[in-house]
Amino acid sequence: MSKRMQHILVPIISVILGLVLGALIMLVFGYDPIWGYEGLFQIAFGSVKNIGEILRAMGPLILIALGFTVASRAGFFNIGLSGQAYAGWIAAGWFALANPDFPRPLMIFMTVIIAAIAGGIVGAIPGFLRAFLGTSEVIVTIMMNYIILFGGNAIIQRVFSKDIMRTTDSSIYVSQNATYQSEWLGALTNNSRLNIGIFFAIIAVLVIWFLLNKTTLGFEIRSVGLNPNASEYAGMSAKRTIILSMIISGALAGLGGVVEGLGTFENVYVQSTSLTIGFDGMAVSLLASNNPIGIIFAAFLFGVLNVGAPGMNIAGIPPELVKVVTASIIFFVGAHYLIERFIKPKKQMKGGN
Repeated sequence: MSKRMQHILVPIISVILGLVLGALIMLVFGYDPIWGYEGLFQIAFGSVKNIGEILRAMGPLILIALGFTVASRAGFFNIGLSGQAYAGWIAAGWFALANPDFPRPLMIFMTVIIAAIAGGIVGAIPGFLRAFLGTSEVIVTIMMNYIILFGGNAIIQRVFSKDIMRTTDSSIYVSQNATYQSEWLGALTNNSRLNIGIFFAIIAVLVIWFLLNKTTLGFEIRSVGLNPNASEYAGMSAKRTIILSMIISGALAGLGGVVEGLGTFENVYVQSTSLTIGFDGMAVSLLASNNPIGIIFAAFLFGVLNVGAPGMNIAGIPPELVKVVTASIIFFVGAHYLIERFIKPKKQMKGGN
């Protein structure tokens, strides 16, 4: 069996096994899994509005998953996506609130650029530290999540001017020039929150796919990810590639943050914990095996699970069990070596042994 076919089958088998494990857990706690899954999918696809909400949820997940993919291809585990997304949300939201009368095309362009710059700066910090000091990007990005979370909350509460604040912890809504929601998308999906962020996400998928597979920088990112020492010997600058990959990763996460902030909520507010979309985006990338095209399908699955979760209440099942299903899917993705062993032809297995 070819590697290409394995990369397609492993996520599919992981999803199936995750759903089966989730069903077994429901049975253990006395719930009917068939009724639970029926309620989940019935709510997710039961109305045009909910389908719009699935597409709305996909936008930030795709962008953040692409950020994780770029870092992973360079050999880094960027766990700071939540902080990078929050930085992009705050910076772009602040600009939008402070300049409500900007023309809409210019406002959208500026918020996208500002979000990407803010996320890129946050991503560059662990990149520089790893490139020049050899620090662990895992530890640094985890700590950066908390720095951005509490630092960002302090900025919202103490630096934002009072005229743009509705309460101590929440700003007013951005102007119609700044919101990513649009009337025609809302009318198309029965007043869902579907916004132009989904188009940004699709464009980003094509750009990142082209970057990783058709450009010199993409080759260097993949090469450094496989062997930084050999890449240096071949004339590539591993330090430069490390920093650039983390900047791109952070910029994409920042875009995911502003799509979530100005597309879903249309304002800026204090967060009690790191953004969930950061960790969900990471899971989406893992499920897609860091493939930009596969990320679209993985994000769709996560969107269905998130939007359909309330439907499990029909069977009296806590919607939190959807998180158990999601975690089960990611568990089997992480155990892909076991799955690959069983889907290899017997002759290939014997030859490998």
